[in-house]
Amino acid sequence: MKKQELRFTGSGGQGVILGTVIIAEAAFYDGKQAAQSQSYGPEARGGLCKAECIIDENPITFTKVGLPSLLLSLTQASFDKYSQTLADDAIVVVDDQIEVPDEIKKNHKVYRLHILLGASDVIKNNMAANIISVGAVNQIVGVSSVEALEEAVLAHVPKGTEEINLKALHYGMELVVQADK
Repeated sequence: MKKQELRFTGSGGQGVILGTVIIAEAAFYDGKQAAQSQSYGPEARGGLCKAECIIDENPITFTKVGLPSLLLSLTQASFDKYSQTLADDAIVVVDDQIEVPDEIKKNHKVYRLHILLGASDVIKNNMAANIISVGAVNQIVGVSSVEALEEAVLAHVPKGTEEINLKALHYGMELVVQADK
């Protein structure tokens, strides 16, 4: 596995920070090195939010993401701000309501997925968008096994929501499988 630098973006309250924590922890469970960080504006809920993680099989000596190999965006505002700096071969994962400029489509593999509406219409829980995203991202880049990912999800979701969160995780994986067909 080559080093992965993942950037999750959205608005405060969408769970993008938790998403990177889960991805990093799942990779760690599988014996990889992981570093996670986040930043958000003073408005927190509703303001722009960015969380990042680096996953590698080798020791991580610099923990700041420079040019992400994958960008996940759940809002247009976060996409517009954080899509300006991407690795040349970066993968872009966005909610299907986000408009992606032709230049980015031309230069990057783009997945426009039914994340937010999938959370409300399929999973029946708006708060599941981050877990759907985690499933989709891991399906694309394969930083951990499904078992490790499930374990990390279960370690971080509230008691009583385990079943719905595992359903969201697998829904996210399936979105990618369908998009790749």
